[in-house]
Amino acid sequence: MSTDSGAEAVARSRALLAILGVAVLALLVRLVDLGGRIFHWDEGRVGYWILRYHETGEFSYRPIIHGPFLPVVNDHLFAVLPVADFTARLPVAVVGGLLPLSVWLFREHLRRDEMVALALFLAANPLLVYYSRFMRNDVLVAAFSVVALGFVVRAYDTGRLAYLIPAGVSFATGSATKENYVVYLACFLGAAFLVFDHRLLARTSAGESARDILFSELPASARERLRARGAGSLGYGAVRYVAGVLGGLLAFLVVFVFFYAPRPDVWNALGGSAPMLPVLEAGTVGAASEMVGSWLGGSHQSHEYLPYLKDFLETFAYGAPVLIVFALVGVVVDRYGVVAGRIRWLVAFATYWGVVSIFGYPLATDIQAPWVVVHAVVPLAVPAAVGAAFVFRSGVRALDSRDAVGVGLAALVLVASVGGVAAANVDYWNASTDDDSEVLQWAQPENDLRATLDDVARVSAANDGTDVLLYGTRPPDGDETHFYVANESDPLGGPSWHSRLPLPWYFEGADVERTSSAPDANVSEATADAPPVVVAYEWDRAELEPELDGYVARQHAFKLWSEDVVVFIDEDALDAANETRG
Repeated sequence: MSTDSGAEAVARSRALLAILGVAVLALLVRLVDLGGRIFHWDEGRVGYWILRYHETGEFSYRPIIHGPFLPVVNDHLFAVLPVADFTARLPVAVVGGLLPLSVWLFREHLRRDEMVALALFLAANPLLVYYSRFMRNDVLVAAFSVVALGFVVRAYDTGRLAYLIPAGVSFATGSATKENYVVYLACFLGAAFLVFDHRLLARTSAGESARDILFSELPASARERLRARGAGSLGYGAVRYVAGVLGGLLAFLVVFVFFYAPRPDVWNALGGSAPMLPVLEAGTVGAASEMVGSWLGGSHQSHEYLPYLKDFLETFAYGAPVLIVFALVGVVVDRYGVVAGRIRWLVAFATYWGVVSIFGYPLATDIQAPWVVVHAVVPLAVPAAVGAAFVFRSGVRALDSRDAVGVGLAALVLVASVGGVAAANVDYWNASTDDDSEVLQWAQPENDLRATLDDVARVSAANDGTDVLLYGTRPPDGDETHFYVANESDPLGGPSWHSRLPLPWYFEGADVERTSSAPDANVSEATADAPPVVVAYEWDRAELEPELDGYVARQHAFKLWSEDVVVFIDEDALDAANETRG
């Protein structure tokens, strides 16, 4: 081994160890007090359906709650771990914490310090941290899509087509998390085209013929690559390439069907008690039709563009300011060859991908939600890593040349950046108030509701019969119904089950028996023989308090703004439950 290759091996080993260390820290940051924040409205919605699947064993793809990954995985988790907020969020936290390891797949295209910087951005960006501690699919689909891309890049770099199999597995897993995996595929193809076009334009500007490049050089290069990877045989090389691509596609299909096939139908088919063909159809064509009908052919994108873009950019500015600054630096220094003497295709690819995501997701998303910004943060972490590593190297060079001003500037930028990221993560840690509304989605209850729900669970455990009355109502300035469900055994029959979220997650998990009153019911009749707990909206508190003598009232923010709930708990029942607990 030459001295240069030995030094390179040592540098790579150190970089790998650093990336592993970053991943360990990322996992710790995501797992510590993971259940500390009360469930968001959306977490409660998906969590409720996971519990129903866990109890009944029946599940089929429902586009409105996105892909089946979380229901399938959490069903298995709930079989071995307690049903809790921590457990429900665990898959997202683990995948988000391990995301920095994906950097190693791109090692042929980034310097060692850039890889470590990229791992740090993926580990510590405040938006990625917050939404890795949130039971939603956005971090999942981003992570699995990046890993799939990384394996494709490794297949290209090494010629080892076996990499296409984990690429297929990873992309299929990402497709089982959220439907915008098709957006990732479109971004990958579009960015690849732009990179190719850029390189072709550079060569034709230098006087080369586009016809010769496209119709002579590229086919010849492909034939040579086939011969090289096929041990000298063009035919054998072609067979290996076809086999590799088919292996990746087959791996994708198997994993896709595994997740999307309805339960328990797939187990019955595998056991021989039911035909397999209908299951395969439901897990492929049926799932694709459901997705297209709901997300592509539906009305989810029928909204004004500019307010959504403004909301996206606001969240981006608050949740990733350090990444934005370094990404701009990285784009400039790489585009003008400051780092590598040329434009590197991976940095350009990620930049195109990220920019399209910034302007595309406000059009594609169905609600104004901060979590969609994750899909721009992940690709733009690549040029940001280039920029941060450039500043670091500039500081090292200034130190070597005893340039005090250069050292001071580099140190100031890096220390301020680390401090800014740390401060933002501390601020957003399990946040649940409108002080952080730029990063939090508005349907987040305040954390102090959790302690009250714990008391409700204890009262319910000690009570026989109905435990909770949800007081049906209409807001003072509207006519929509809240809390009322006509048939509790079929809550989705409505009319207003969704207005209860995230309470159904906690009630279902604690086996709380609940009922509700119609919004037009007389208050005295609705509260006659009231159960030990009554839940109502804040605007009904004044009319309920005289009817609930002996109940303690606790008011909590149910959303980030303009929506409070009041939980009335019978004091005697609460005292009895606490004595039983003690």
